[in-house]
Formats: sequence, C-alpha cells, structure tokens
Amino acid sequence: MLLPKGGVTWKSAKARLPPWRAVLFLVTRTRFLVSLAITGLVVLLWRGISKSASEMQSFYCYGPSKSPMEMSINEMVEWTAHTQTPVFFNHHAAYEVNSSSIKTVDLNPIKSTSQAVSNSERVLILTPLRDASEHLVNYFDLLYKLTYPHNLIDLAFLVGDCSDDTLAVLTAELSRIQDQVDEKIAFRSATIVQKDFGADVEMNVEDRHSFAAQGPRRKAIGRARNYLLYSALKPDHSWVYWRDVDIFDSPDSIIEDFIAHDRDILVPNIWFHRYRDGVDVEGRFDYNSWIESDKGRRLRQTLDPDTVLAEGYKEYDTGRTYLVGMGDWRKNKDEEVELDGIGGVNILVKADVHRTGINFPAYAFENQAETEGFARMAKRAGYQVYGLPNYVVWHIDTDEKPGNLGGRKAY
Repeated sequence: MLLPKGGVTWKSAKARLPPWRAVLFLVTRTRFLVSLAITGLVVLLWRGISKSASEMQSFYCYGPSKSPMEMSINEMVEWTAHTQTPVFFNHHAAYEVNSSSIKTVDLNPIKSTSQAVSNSERVLILTPLRDASEHLVNYFDLLYKLTYPHNLIDLAFLVGDCSDDTLAVLTAELSRIQDQVDEKIAFRSATIVQKDFGADVEMNVEDRHSFAAQGPRRKAIGRARNYLLYSALKPDHSWVYWRDVDIFDSPDSIIEDFIAHDRDILVPNIWFHRYRDGVDVEGRFDYNSWIESDKGRRLRQTLDPDTVLAEGYKEYDTGRTYLVGMGDWRKNKDEEVELDGIGGVNILVKADVHRTGINFPAYAFENQAETEGFARMAKRAGYQVYGLPNYVVWHIDTDEKPGNLGGRKAY
C-alpha cells in the first residue's frame, strides 16, 4: 500500500476511519453488548479462580496422607520440615505471697555428705529418757566435748513414764550448757518432748533385761523413738544422731568420724568396763548388732509373725554373728562390716532415711522390733547398714547376770 506523499497526517488518517454513525451503530447493537458482557464476566471469574488457587497453595498438606497419630517418627519429621514451631515469650512478673499462713519448704538443698562441716550440715541429736536422772550429768559432760560445731547441732529429748527427777535434772543441765557465754559450747537449740506411754516394765536390771520383757520393752522403746523423731526432725537437718543417755565414754570426734564413712546407717561396737581384781575385763554389751545366719533364717520360718526375737538369750539360738564378738579398739577404727540388725546405743542416720519412712517398728517386723526392726526395714528399702567393729563406744556397766546365752559363746 502506498502512503501519501507527505506521510501520515491527521486528515489522511481521518479519511480512512469509518463514519462515526457507523461506529455508534455497531457499539449499540445488542449482540456487541452481550459479547462485551460475557468477555468481562469470563475475565473476572478467571482472576478469582487464579487468586483462590494461589491462596490455597499456602495450605498445602506436606508429608504422607495419613493422620499424624499414624505417622512414624521419620514421617513426622518430613511432615513438619517445611515450617518452624512458633515460640511465644510471655514474661510474667514475680508472684508475691503476703499470707503468713502459707510457707514453703525446699528440701532440694538438704544433703548428707562426708564434708558435713564445710557444708554446714545440721545434725539432730536424739535421746529418749526414762528414769535417767543419775546419768544426765555425765551425758552432758560428754556432749559438751563434741568437736562437731555446736551451732550446727540441735538437741531433742523425750521424757516419759518417769518416777524420778529426770525432767528437772535435764532442764538444769540444759540450762548449764545453753547459758554458757562461749558460743562454741551452747548448741543451736534444745527441745524437750514429754510423752507417757504407760509402760509397765519395771526398770530394775533383772526385769529390764529378762527375755520375757524384751518384746514389750522393745516395742515401747520403738514408740518412744518414733514420737521423738517426728516431733524434732526439721527440714534443714542432714543427719540424725541417736545417742543413749547411759554412754560412759566416747570419742569427742565421733560425729565427724562417722560422717566421714558416708553410710546411710552406721553403728559402733559397744563395750563396757568391768574391773575384777583391778583388771578391766572390757565386757561386751550390745548383742543387737548382728549379721544374719542360715540358722536364724530357718528359725524365723518356724516362728509366728508376731514373735519378737531378742538376741543374747538362751531361749532362741539364732546362730547369728554379733558385732561385739568382732574387732578390738586397738585396731583400725575405720574397718567396716555390713550388718542385718543394729542396737540403739549409738546410731548415725542420714536424715533422708527417716524422711523416706524408715522408723523403729513398735511391732514385729520380720520378727524384729525397734532398732533391729529399723535395720531390717532399712535394708528392705535398699539402704546401707554398717558397723565399725574396732570403733568402741563405752557403755555403763549394768551388772547383768551372766548365763543368758545358756553356755554359748557370744564372741
């Protein structure tokens, strides 16, 4: 096609356009308007469908087409690999409790370790008392000499079924010790618990140590120990030291010596001084610390469950090995032996053993009661029960009648 000689001009272009009346006629025709409407509707629908498909893409389910409860660990990892878990930090202000009736006890920091002194671990000394006035002065003289820091020691006593002046003498002796100006002498605290159990076993030597009296007597002592324990044990105590009032002599460092062994339950050997013709026979006192024997196990199978065995008597030959028959105070005092029964003259216990519920049964537990039942119960719970055959604590001489063993050798 030939262009005009002068190029494209408005006049030449206008001449080629259709007449405006023809254009107006075209756009006003019904067919054209319907076509235009249909085209617009198609465009709008297409845009809506495209946008919905784009939005749905963000909700695409990754991973296997199964319930999350049915996925394996690997499938769960694949399913969540495309995203990260959202984390929201909501920092709360501290909650302040102003009620005086609400207290909190945190036992987590309370430990019983072999470094008790450096860790400032508190020791609770427990002593049950009955008609003990004649022994209290010597008891406190020995307590006064203990080298474990007195500011870390709490004292507690149970006074019950007394016919003498035990309570008055105890109070006087406590005042004598606690009123000392020297802070190294006075103890952190002292508690006196009064409880009568109606014990009807006379406290003379013959009756107290007869075989017939042992079952009721040991059960009564077990009750007294438990009342004292649960009245005095506090959350910050790490060790419980049971110490009888009639100890004649013991090393001043006994608490540190025992703690160094780091045993759950530990007892020494108990002897007594008895002089004959000016010679110390160094008698053996406590037959309640022993190692079980096959004969003892067979004997228990024949006994009524409520029968309480008492050691050192001819009525029952258990064949057990007694701690008093071992060792010598002149030998290595740190030598250990594992025991199945223990006596109550001197016991060091980790406080958590008692907190677990190991106490002194006032009934027949595996045919034992009180301290021997305590050892049985502790071993059933998986705790360690040990004795030191060469570490001797000296008891007063009780002048017991010989022959209880019926001619058998105790050691």
